[in-house]
Amino acid sequence: MKTKKVAIVGASGYSGEELVKLLLHHPHAELVAVTSRANAGQTLAQIFPKFASHPKSKTLRFTDPNAKVLAKQADIVFLALPHGVAAEFAVPLLAAGCTVIDLSADFRLRSAATYKEFYAHDHPAPELLAKAVYGLPEFYRDEIRKTQLIASPGCYPTSILLPLIPLLKAGLIKPDGIIADSMSGVSGAGRKAEVDYLFCECNESVRAYGVPKPGHLSEIGEQLSLAAGTKVVIQFTPHLIPVNRGILTTLYLAPTKHFTTAAEATALAEKISACYAKAYAAEPFVRLLGGKALPDTKNVTGTNVCEIAWRLDPRTGRLIVISAEDNLVKGASGQAVQSLNIHCGWPETAGLL
Repeated sequence: MKTKKVAIVGASGYSGEELVKLLLHHPHAELVAVTSRANAGQTLAQIFPKFASHPKSKTLRFTDPNAKVLAKQADIVFLALPHGVAAEFAVPLLAAGCTVIDLSADFRLRSAATYKEFYAHDHPAPELLAKAVYGLPEFYRDEIRKTQLIASPGCYPTSILLPLIPLLKAGLIKPDGIIADSMSGVSGAGRKAEVDYLFCECNESVRAYGVPKPGHLSEIGEQLSLAAGTKVVIQFTPHLIPVNRGILTTLYLAPTKHFTTAAEATALAEKISACYAKAYAAEPFVRLLGGKALPDTKNVTGTNVCEIAWRLDPRTGRLIVISAEDNLVKGASGQAVQSLNIHCGWPETAGLL
């Protein structure tokens, strides 16, 4: 199986570090370049001692990011950069013939106007939006195989879209009145020195943020609307919790058909089970939980797996769906590598747990 040369721009952040770990041990990808302005000249082993046992860690050095140089070194380039900055590298890399897998929000939306509304600045490369493919592998495999630009989904959106898209496509839930409460570990904020993310500020504390209009809301609403075939308005509130990594999302949904009797509840439960089984029974990275089991971040941390479970509540008439994932793996770098595998025609599980 042919090996591809890959590079990571922004390799010193949390998502970048996770990409380094996955790609160093990937059976078909050769990591040839890592960039970081702050760490330029230093080896992987110096910045990430945990990788010191890998032979490449002492020879592969961080460099300043340079699109022209990277295009000569790599076939595929991962961009683990802030929103607005990633597009500046994507444009010349794409022009040079590289495949780009972007972990920022720069290419996740189809509308430059929506991007500006949620991210408060003009889109740096609006001409590329129509060419980008949303990198949610479970629903965009064919497109991922063919594209040169993959927009890897955000961590919160992944935890919401995977449980919701099958239900909306099947018409089992109403497209309005959807409520999503999500809790994320502190690594979701990125590796940066800000007061809000200091240990003493986060430890023994749980708080909401981005209320009522967090940035990920645009991405979530757009993908749900595409799935439903009609505009979907969702209430989404993210929360910061004092753990390193992991996301737990709880969704409150209104079924399209009321269930007032035991027979109606049973019939609806069967339809929901069949819907999820059809969507995910053969998926390597979606785990449907049965019986009394509920998603738990400790069971997905370090893996590319998203757990999903659901319950019908006869008291309120609602469907409650819960998901759990690792925000740095299935919510970021692992999902990006999953798209890499699909794009290159490798086994989808290559290099992933």
